[in-house]
Amino acid sequence: MDHLQTAQEIVARAGGAENIEHVEHCSTRLRLSLYDNAKADQAGLENIAGVLGVRINVQCQVVIGAEVIQVYDAVKRIVSGASAPAQTKQNKTGPVAIIVDFIISVFQPLVPAIAGGGVLKSLLLLLDTLGWLSRSSSTWKVLDNIGSAPIYFLPILVAITTATKLKANILVAVSAVSVMVLPNMAKHLAEGAEFLSLDLKNVPYASQVFPAILCVLFYAQTEKLFNRFTPASVRVFLSPMLSLLITVPLTLLILGPLGYELGAGLAKVILWLYGHLGFLATALLAAALPFMVAAGMHKPMLPYAISSMSQFGREFIYLPASLAHNIAESGTCFAIALKSKNKVIKSTAFSAGISALFGITEPAIYGVTLLHKQALYSVLAGSFVGGAFVGWMGIQAFALVGPGLATISMFVSPDNSMNIVYALCGVVIAFGVSFFSALMLWKEKSAPLPAQKAVSALDLIQPVRGNIIPLEQVNDDVFSKRIMGDGIAIIPQSGTLIAPASGVIVNVFETGHAVSMLTDSGIELIFHIGIDTIKRNGQGFSAQVTPGQRVLVGDTLVEFDLEDITRAGFDPVVIMVITNSERFSRQPESAASPGSPYPIIMTLKESV
Repeated sequence: MDHLQTAQEIVARAGGAENIEHVEHCSTRLRLSLYDNAKADQAGLENIAGVLGVRINVQCQVVIGAEVIQVYDAVKRIVSGASAPAQTKQNKTGPVAIIVDFIISVFQPLVPAIAGGGVLKSLLLLLDTLGWLSRSSSTWKVLDNIGSAPIYFLPILVAITTATKLKANILVAVSAVSVMVLPNMAKHLAEGAEFLSLDLKNVPYASQVFPAILCVLFYAQTEKLFNRFTPASVRVFLSPMLSLLITVPLTLLILGPLGYELGAGLAKVILWLYGHLGFLATALLAAALPFMVAAGMHKPMLPYAISSMSQFGREFIYLPASLAHNIAESGTCFAIALKSKNKVIKSTAFSAGISALFGITEPAIYGVTLLHKQALYSVLAGSFVGGAFVGWMGIQAFALVGPGLATISMFVSPDNSMNIVYALCGVVIAFGVSFFSALMLWKEKSAPLPAQKAVSALDLIQPVRGNIIPLEQVNDDVFSKRIMGDGIAIIPQSGTLIAPASGVIVNVFETGHAVSMLTDSGIELIFHIGIDTIKRNGQGFSAQVTPGQRVLVGDTLVEFDLEDITRAGFDPVVIMVITNSERFSRQPESAASPGSPYPIIMTLKESV
């Protein structure tokens, strides 16, 4: 992948650098906060080489996969180097959407540091359990402090991400928050500190996130105020000094204790839900995760997970549920890869299964699960049963990272040696249930192909009324670059797709927008009605044939509602591709058959 070119295309189709307010990334997605979502070209983004999928709701989420960091770096350089004019948000978003965008922008960048430290600590626990490195040794303690640092200094990390999101002075914001974790300040608070005769509450600010967020939110407002009214000649030191002088005492008096109670309250709510629903809470969350991840709405769980890690040193709902879901995605994909006869599906499912096994589920969700109902049912079954088991056994996670085989040490408990054993049992259960469910449910709509025979020439009639255009003009790189083979495209004037030659139907897509067939002369054809029309979930399409059915030239293959498709904003272009076009060469077209309503549009001759 050319990361710079991909980044340039993403920025262009997101409305340009001037439309991008903020850029972040997670393990597989580029997350863009846009000034105006309406300026983003979702279809264009989806057609960029290397982009697996696009979701535009609170943020514009571009699913890249394993190379997301390189693309993010390139996008960041492009956006940072652009001189964008000042803009205001044009998106009509409510308070909930604004809060979700803020949460993702603040908490998502924290995950690598927290995950790295957490996995290191879990590995140290494993080494101690195996007797390879004692926790009483100096080496173990030094390494443990390395792993503990990201959690202990969470207020500092949160100050950086919050100030970045708010476009406030990062170093001054960090300075304000640092006061709360100063050893001398912690000692002073423990001894009973006062400020202007007002008592300061003794709060353990280390490892807390919400006090730092409230502190930086308030600081950002004071910074704007003082930058506006202080003289330019002294602004460089006067504005920061006045901001610190007001922000820090107010934080110690009000905002800090309020943020601490907010974090404690969030953890208590989750504990209450778990106490009332028990293992069902984990099972239901695991079953909901395919949809949450697809929509990018699993990220609002981060504040709870980080708060739980900072307060209790462990988490017992979200991460165990994620383990069950991730492994269920893997089991389903491996079963489909084993059973499928379709080379494309087999390859996609196998690679997606490996990714999911190691905690990255987006390739499986976008490439397999959401495209096939049988796969989705299998994932739901494995997720629910696996989630119910790990919830029943009460397993706990000790590192905030995507659960999978590579990070399974995150379930090593310092005081319960069976925790990791139950986690491994959950892996086996989730994988097994989803794997065998997929083996039983998976059925491909295909049929045995008739024997091919050589022909001197074959005429193909026009499969739908309309104006013929070159493939290069199709707004989809898969077709326009002839990745699938040579062919033609037609701007339709009617909603009837017919067989351009006699043959056998090989496959009919579930939503009815695509059909493949093999002609009697061995030409492999794929018909695709519209661009991105898979999103209509079959609305407006009515397949008139089934896999294995024999058709004659001119027989109706699909009826589609052209007006409805166009009215919904989809490009209705019909594409006919010859997937084995390397076997044939084009000849001068023959004359149309007398009285035939469809002209002959292509004459092929088998290459010798």
